[in-house]
Amino acid sequence: MVGMKPSDTPPTLGVKLLSAGSAACIADLVTFPLDTAKVRLQIQGVKVASEATKGIRYRGVFGTISTMIRTEGPRSLYNGLVAGLQRQMCFASIRIGFYDNVKNFYSGGADTANIGIRILAGCTTGAMAVSFAQPTDVVKVRFQAQVNLTGVARRYTGTMQAYKHIFNHEGIRGLWKGCLPNITRNALVNCTELVTYDLIKEAILRHNLLSDNLPCHFASAFGAGFVTTCIASPVDVVKTRYMNSPPGQYKSAINCAWTMATKEGPTAFYKGFVPSFLRLGSWNVVMFVSFEQLKRIMMVGKQKMEDKS
Repeated sequence: MVGMKPSDTPPTLGVKLLSAGSAACIADLVTFPLDTAKVRLQIQGVKVASEATKGIRYRGVFGTISTMIRTEGPRSLYNGLVAGLQRQMCFASIRIGFYDNVKNFYSGGADTANIGIRILAGCTTGAMAVSFAQPTDVVKVRFQAQVNLTGVARRYTGTMQAYKHIFNHEGIRGLWKGCLPNITRNALVNCTELVTYDLIKEAILRHNLLSDNLPCHFASAFGAGFVTTCIASPVDVVKTRYMNSPPGQYKSAINCAWTMATKEGPTAFYKGFVPSFLRLGSWNVVMFVSFEQLKRIMMVGKQKMEDKS
Protein backbone atom coordinates (compact mmCIF):
# COMPACT_ATOMS: atom_id res chain seq x y z
CA MET A 1 0.00 0.00 0.00
CA VAL A 2 1.09 3.56 -0.64
CA GLY A 3 2.72 4.98 2.46
CA MET A 4 2.29 1.91 4.68
CA LYS A 5 4.78 -0.38 6.33
CA PRO A 6 3.78 -4.06 6.61
CA SER A 7 3.66 -3.79 10.40
CA ASP A 8 1.33 -0.79 10.36
CA THR A 9 -2.38 -1.05 10.99
CA PRO A 10 -4.01 -0.11 7.68
CA PRO A 11 -5.83 3.24 7.89
CA THR A 12 -9.57 3.24 7.33
CA LEU A 13 -11.03 4.51 4.07
CA GLY A 14 -12.32 7.64 5.82
CA VAL A 15 -8.84 8.44 7.15
CA LYS A 16 -7.31 7.99 3.69
CA LEU A 17 -9.95 10.15 1.98
CA LEU A 18 -9.66 12.99 4.49
CA SER A 19 -5.86 12.90 4.70
CA ALA A 20 -5.50 12.76 0.88
CA GLY A 21 -7.83 15.74 0.33
CA SER A 22 -6.20 17.77 3.12
CA ALA A 23 -2.66 16.97 1.93
CA ALA A 24 -3.57 17.98 -1.63
CA CYS A 25 -4.95 21.31 -0.38
CA ILE A 26 -1.71 21.96 1.52
CA ALA A 27 0.26 21.16 -1.64
CA ASP A 28 -1.94 23.50 -3.70
CA LEU A 29 -1.45 26.37 -1.25
CA VAL A 30 2.33 25.98 -1.58
CA THR A 31 2.58 25.45 -5.34
CA PHE A 32 -0.39 27.36 -6.82
CA PRO A 33 1.70 30.24 -8.32
CA LEU A 34 3.68 27.65 -10.31
CA ASP A 35 0.44 26.13 -11.58
CA THR A 36 -0.86 29.56 -12.61
CA ALA A 37 2.41 30.28 -14.45
CA LYS A 38 2.09 26.93 -16.22
CA VAL A 39 -1.44 27.76 -17.41
CA ARG A 40 -0.38 31.21 -18.70
CA LEU A 41 2.52 29.67 -20.66
CA GLN A 42 0.30 26.92 -22.07
CA ILE A 43 -2.31 29.34 -23.44
CA GLN A 44 0.19 31.95 -24.66
CA GLY A 45 -0.22 32.62 -28.36
CA VAL A 46 -3.77 31.30 -28.54
CA LYS A 47 -5.59 34.62 -28.74
CA VAL A 48 -4.86 38.17 -27.60
CA ALA A 49 -7.64 39.31 -25.27
CA SER A 50 -7.31 43.04 -25.92
CA GLU A 51 -4.96 45.85 -26.84
CA ALA A 52 -3.90 46.07 -23.20
CA THR A 53 -2.43 42.57 -23.26
CA LYS A 54 -0.67 42.64 -26.63
CA GLY A 55 2.65 43.75 -25.17
CA ILE A 56 2.69 41.14 -22.42
CA ARG A 57 4.89 38.13 -23.09
CA TYR A 58 5.66 35.33 -20.68
CA ARG A 59 9.17 33.86 -20.75
CA GLY A 60 9.91 30.94 -18.46
CA VAL A 61 8.28 30.09 -15.16
CA PHE A 62 9.96 32.75 -13.02
CA GLY A 63 9.71 35.33 -15.80
CA THR A 64 5.98 34.62 -16.00
CA ILE A 65 5.58 34.98 -12.24
CA SER A 66 7.51 38.27 -12.17
CA THR A 67 5.55 39.61 -15.17
CA MET A 68 2.25 38.76 -13.49
CA ILE A 69 3.31 40.43 -10.23
CA ARG A 70 4.49 43.54 -12.12
CA THR A 71 1.43 43.89 -14.36
CA GLU A 72 -1.40 42.39 -12.28
CA GLY A 73 -0.16 42.32 -8.70
CA PRO A 74 0.82 39.38 -6.41
CA ARG A 75 -2.78 38.26 -5.87
CA SER A 76 -3.03 37.27 -9.55
CA LEU A 77 -0.77 34.28 -8.81
CA TYR A 78 -3.60 32.84 -6.73
CA ASN A 79 -6.41 33.38 -9.25
CA GLY A 80 -8.73 30.39 -8.96
CA LEU A 81 -7.38 29.21 -5.60
CA VAL A 82 -10.85 28.70 -4.11
CA ALA A 83 -11.88 26.50 -7.03
CA GLY A 84 -8.49 24.77 -6.78
CA LEU A 85 -9.06 23.86 -3.13
CA GLN A 86 -12.61 22.72 -3.91
CA ARG A 87 -11.15 20.58 -6.67
CA GLN A 88 -8.56 18.95 -4.44
CA MET A 89 -10.99 18.08 -1.65
CA CYS A 90 -13.21 16.08 -4.00
CA PHE A 91 -10.58 15.13 -6.60
CA ALA A 92 -7.48 14.11 -4.65
CA SER A 93 -9.47 12.40 -1.92
CA ILE A 94 -10.96 10.07 -4.54
CA ARG A 95 -7.96 9.47 -6.80
CA ILE A 96 -5.45 9.00 -3.96
CA GLY A 97 -7.65 7.95 -1.05
CA PHE A 98 -9.39 5.17 -3.01
CA TYR A 99 -6.22 3.89 -4.71
CA ASP A 100 -5.26 1.21 -2.16
CA ASN A 101 -8.84 -0.07 -1.90
CA VAL A 102 -9.27 -0.31 -5.68
CA LYS A 103 -5.85 -1.94 -6.02
CA ASN A 104 -6.81 -4.55 -3.40
CA PHE A 105 -10.13 -5.11 -5.17
CA TYR A 106 -8.45 -5.81 -8.51
CA SER A 107 -5.79 -8.03 -6.92
CA GLY A 108 -8.33 -10.02 -4.93
CA GLY A 109 -6.81 -8.92 -1.63
CA ALA A 110 -3.32 -10.24 -2.44
CA ASP A 111 -0.42 -8.87 -0.35
CA THR A 112 1.40 -7.65 -3.47
CA ALA A 113 -0.01 -6.38 -6.76
CA ASN A 114 1.73 -6.53 -10.13
CA ILE A 115 2.39 -3.46 -12.28
CA GLY A 116 -0.69 -4.10 -14.44
CA ILE A 117 -3.01 -4.12 -11.42
CA ARG A 118 -1.45 -0.92 -10.09
CA ILE A 119 -1.80 0.87 -13.44
CA LEU A 120 -5.43 -0.26 -13.73
CA ALA A 121 -6.18 0.95 -10.19
CA GLY A 122 -4.54 4.33 -10.88
CA CYS A 123 -6.46 4.80 -14.13
CA THR A 124 -9.72 3.83 -12.43
CA THR A 125 -9.48 6.23 -9.50
CA GLY A 126 -8.17 9.01 -11.76
CA ALA A 127 -11.18 8.67 -14.10
CA MET A 128 -13.59 8.45 -11.14
CA ALA A 129 -12.18 11.65 -9.64
CA VAL A 130 -12.53 13.66 -12.86
CA SER A 131 -16.16 12.59 -13.20
CA PHE A 132 -16.91 14.31 -9.89
CA ALA A 133 -14.48 17.24 -9.93
CA GLN A 134 -14.54 18.44 -13.57
CA PRO A 135 -16.56 21.67 -12.96
CA THR A 136 -14.08 22.80 -10.30
CA ASP A 137 -11.19 22.21 -12.73
CA VAL A 138 -12.88 24.22 -15.51
CA VAL A 139 -13.43 27.20 -13.19
CA LYS A 140 -9.88 26.97 -11.78
CA VAL A 141 -8.27 27.01 -15.24
CA ARG A 142 -10.40 29.91 -16.46
CA PHE A 143 -9.58 32.00 -13.41
CA GLN A 144 -5.86 31.29 -13.81
CA ALA A 145 -6.03 32.32 -17.48
CA GLN A 146 -7.95 35.52 -16.67
CA VAL A 147 -5.83 38.68 -16.97
CA ASN A 148 -6.49 41.26 -14.25
CA LEU A 149 -5.64 44.53 -15.97
CA THR A 150 -7.32 47.93 -16.13
CA GLY A 151 -9.26 48.17 -19.37
CA VAL A 152 -9.60 44.41 -19.73
CA ALA A 153 -13.06 43.05 -19.01
CA ARG A 154 -12.96 40.34 -16.37
CA ARG A 155 -14.55 37.11 -17.49
CA TYR A 156 -15.55 36.14 -13.92
CA THR A 157 -15.73 38.03 -10.63
CA GLY A 158 -16.06 35.17 -8.16
CA THR A 159 -16.01 31.39 -7.93
CA MET A 160 -19.77 30.86 -7.47
CA GLN A 161 -20.51 33.50 -10.12
CA ALA A 162 -18.25 31.57 -12.50
CA TYR A 163 -20.14 28.30 -11.97
CA LYS A 164 -23.45 30.13 -12.50
CA HIS A 165 -22.20 32.07 -15.55
CA ILE A 166 -20.84 28.96 -17.26
CA PHE A 167 -24.04 27.02 -16.58
CA ASN A 168 -26.28 29.86 -17.84
CA HIS A 169 -24.28 30.56 -21.01
CA GLU A 170 -22.82 27.15 -21.91
CA GLY A 171 -25.15 24.73 -20.15
CA ILE A 172 -24.21 21.68 -18.13
CA ARG A 173 -21.82 20.67 -20.92
CA GLY A 174 -19.84 23.85 -20.28
CA LEU A 175 -19.09 22.75 -16.72
CA TRP A 176 -17.86 19.41 -18.02
CA LYS A 177 -15.99 20.95 -20.97
CA GLY A 178 -12.77 19.09 -21.70
CA CYS A 179 -13.88 16.12 -19.62
CA LEU A 180 -12.47 13.57 -22.08
CA PRO A 181 -8.94 15.06 -22.27
CA ASN A 182 -9.07 15.63 -18.52
CA ILE A 183 -10.01 11.99 -17.87
CA THR A 184 -7.18 10.94 -20.21
CA ARG A 185 -4.75 13.34 -18.56
CA ASN A 186 -5.67 12.39 -15.00
CA ALA A 187 -5.77 8.67 -15.70
CA LEU A 188 -2.20 9.07 -17.00
CA VAL A 189 -1.17 11.34 -14.13
CA ASN A 190 -2.77 9.22 -11.45
CA CYS A 191 -1.47 5.84 -12.56
CA THR A 192 2.00 7.25 -13.32
CA GLU A 193 2.17 9.29 -10.11
CA LEU A 194 0.90 6.64 -7.70
CA VAL A 195 2.48 3.64 -9.40
CA THR A 196 5.87 5.36 -9.74
CA TYR A 197 5.72 6.53 -6.11
CA ASP A 198 4.77 2.99 -5.04
CA LEU A 199 7.56 1.35 -7.03
CA ILE A 200 10.32 3.82 -6.09
CA LYS A 201 9.40 3.65 -2.43
CA GLU A 202 9.28 -0.15 -2.43
CA ALA A 203 12.67 -0.31 -4.17
CA ILE A 204 14.21 2.08 -1.62
CA LEU A 205 12.86 0.08 1.31
CA ARG A 206 13.67 -3.31 -0.26
CA HIS A 207 17.31 -2.36 -0.78
CA ASN A 208 17.53 -0.68 2.65
CA LEU A 209 18.64 2.62 1.09
CA LEU A 210 16.40 4.60 3.47
CA SER A 211 13.89 3.82 6.16
CA ASP A 212 10.20 4.62 5.76
CA ASN A 213 10.52 8.26 6.76
CA LEU A 214 10.60 11.77 5.30
CA PRO A 215 13.75 11.42 3.08
CA CYS A 216 12.30 8.26 1.54
CA HIS A 217 8.95 9.97 0.91
CA PHE A 218 10.73 13.01 -0.57
CA ALA A 219 12.84 10.95 -3.01
CA SER A 220 9.87 8.81 -4.09
CA ALA A 221 7.62 11.83 -4.62
CA PHE A 222 10.26 13.78 -6.58
CA GLY A 223 10.87 10.84 -8.93
CA ALA A 224 7.14 10.36 -9.40
CA GLY A 225 6.72 14.05 -10.25
CA PHE A 226 9.37 13.99 -12.99
CA VAL A 227 8.10 10.81 -14.67
CA THR A 228 4.50 12.03 -14.51
CA THR A 229 5.33 15.41 -16.08
CA CYS A 230 7.10 13.75 -19.03
CA ILE A 231 4.15 11.48 -19.78
CA ALA A 232 1.23 13.79 -19.05
CA SER A 233 2.44 17.18 -20.38
CA PRO A 234 0.99 16.92 -23.94
CA VAL A 235 -2.48 15.96 -22.69
CA ASP A 236 -2.29 18.64 -19.99
CA VAL A 237 -1.60 21.38 -22.55
CA VAL A 238 -4.53 20.27 -24.73
CA LYS A 239 -6.79 20.09 -21.67
CA THR A 240 -5.84 23.63 -20.59
CA ARG A 241 -6.25 25.12 -24.08
CA TYR A 242 -9.61 23.43 -24.65
CA MET A 243 -11.06 24.25 -21.21
CA ASN A 244 -10.10 27.91 -21.54
CA SER A 245 -11.32 28.33 -25.13
CA PRO A 246 -14.51 30.31 -25.90
CA PRO A 247 -17.44 28.37 -27.40
CA GLY A 248 -16.81 27.49 -31.05
CA GLN A 249 -13.04 27.97 -31.14
CA TYR A 250 -12.41 24.23 -31.24
CA LYS A 251 -14.84 21.54 -32.37
CA SER A 252 -13.43 19.04 -29.88
CA ALA A 253 -10.36 18.24 -27.82
CA ILE A 254 -9.02 16.25 -30.78
CA ASN A 255 -9.50 19.28 -33.03
CA CYS A 256 -7.68 21.41 -30.45
CA ALA A 257 -4.73 19.00 -30.48
CA TRP A 258 -4.70 18.90 -34.31
CA THR A 259 -4.78 22.71 -34.51
CA MET A 260 -1.85 22.94 -32.12
CA ALA A 261 0.15 20.35 -34.06
CA THR A 262 -0.45 21.97 -37.47
CA LYS A 263 -0.10 25.64 -36.46
CA GLU A 264 2.53 25.49 -33.71
CA GLY A 265 4.31 22.18 -34.21
CA PRO A 266 5.06 19.30 -31.80
CA THR A 267 6.85 21.55 -29.29
CA ALA A 268 3.50 23.21 -28.49
CA PHE A 269 2.55 20.09 -26.55
CA TYR A 270 5.40 20.73 -24.13
CA LYS A 271 4.73 24.43 -23.57
CA GLY A 272 5.14 25.19 -19.89
CA PHE A 273 7.11 21.96 -19.27
CA VAL A 274 9.48 23.54 -16.74
CA PRO A 275 6.71 25.09 -14.62
CA SER A 276 4.75 21.85 -15.03
CA PHE A 277 7.67 19.88 -13.59
CA LEU A 278 8.46 22.44 -10.91
CA ARG A 279 4.82 22.49 -9.92
CA LEU A 280 4.13 18.76 -10.18
CA GLY A 281 7.46 17.78 -8.61
CA SER A 282 7.06 20.16 -5.68
CA TRP A 283 3.34 19.35 -5.45
CA ASN A 284 4.12 15.64 -5.21
CA VAL A 285 6.73 16.21 -2.52
CA VAL A 286 4.46 18.38 -0.37
CA MET A 287 1.37 16.22 -0.96
CA PHE A 288 2.91 12.79 -0.34
CA VAL A 289 4.92 13.92 2.69
CA SER A 290 1.80 15.61 4.12
CA PHE A 291 -0.33 12.58 3.21
CA GLU A 292 1.98 10.17 5.02
CA GLN A 293 2.16 12.34 8.14
CA LEU A 294 -1.56 13.16 8.25
CA LYS A 295 -2.45 9.47 7.96
CA ARG A 296 -0.20 8.63 10.88
CA ILE A 297 -1.49 11.52 13.00
CA MET A 298 -5.10 10.56 12.27
CA MET A 299 -4.47 6.89 13.03
CA VAL A 300 -2.75 7.76 16.33
CA GLY A 301 -5.66 10.04 17.24
CA LYS A 302 -8.19 7.37 16.29
CA GLN A 303 -6.32 4.75 18.35
CA LYS A 304 -6.24 7.06 21.42
CA MET A 305 -9.97 7.68 21.14
CA GLU A 306 -10.63 3.93 20.90
CA ASP A 307 -8.38 3.27 23.94
CA LYS A 308 -10.28 5.86 26.01
CA SER A 309 -13.62 4.35 25.07
